[in-house]
Amino acid sequence: MILCCGEALIDMLPRETASGERAFAPYAGGSVFNTAIALGRLGAPSGYLGGLSTDLFGTLLSDTLGASHVDHSLCPRSPRPTTLAFVTLTNGQAQYAFYDEGTAGRMFEASDLPDLDGSTTALFFGGISLVSEPQANTYAALCTGDNDRVVMIDPNIRPGFISDEAKYRTRLGAMLGRADIVKVSDEDMHWLATSPAELLQAGARIVLVTRGADGIDLVTDQGEHRIAARKVAVVDTVGAGDTFNAGFLAGLHRAGALDRKSLGADPDALLAAADLGIRAAAVTVSRAGANPPWDREL
Repeated sequence: MILCCGEALIDMLPRETASGERAFAPYAGGSVFNTAIALGRLGAPSGYLGGLSTDLFGTLLSDTLGASHVDHSLCPRSPRPTTLAFVTLTNGQAQYAFYDEGTAGRMFEASDLPDLDGSTTALFFGGISLVSEPQANTYAALCTGDNDRVVMIDPNIRPGFISDEAKYRTRLGAMLGRADIVKVSDEDMHWLATSPAELLQAGARIVLVTRGADGIDLVTDQGEHRIAARKVAVVDTVGAGDTFNAGFLAGLHRAGALDRKSLGADPDALLAAADLGIRAAAVTVSRAGANPPWDREL
């Protein structure tokens, strides 16, 4: 199982009622949640780990996971509220108001970590769950703990969410030092003041650099490859990176290459996995919201 560890939340998206009143509609979301959903839909053994509420929104999240064949049996459930992200649009630009204090996801503690058995072969981390404590410390402990599973990290850095930059940099640096696969954007690398070569030197085996419409750079110690993006009519880019992450991991799983001993040994498997990620992401951007494709749609 590929276990996705991080945030699940409700995006409250702006709508208008039939009578013209402003309203918000709830949609299940969160970067790590989206990756778990995409993995399940692509037919990979997908799991999700994070604190889930027993409230109506927590039920929406768990039902959505189940409908996409994502195992969420390891999630602690509590009566704490679900994280809400209210979205408003100003000249087409999204602004967010987060309600996260004391939520089931944010209060995910080290004592909530399950004992993972051999069925969990890979761990995925990322998103805003690596910022807010105590959950960020809990995920860091799981990432850097004594295990021999493949670890992938997509930090998806949002500077506006970071209140203690020094602490965040220290925690993220330790996690990146343990990661086997790192996916970063140009903006991420600029904020981290790093490069693919430095990430490889720090311990990563594979570095994926997103270039938007120009595609993805796949970098290993054996060289660098540019995989072109698919040309599609873009509706929006919500969930595109999350879907790519899932496609890449699913591709490695299909090739039997999602193992620390053999990871990166077969360049063709890496290129095929990146291509699957790009094809899946192309479907996601062709329709509204974070709605990853099912395998049959590719």
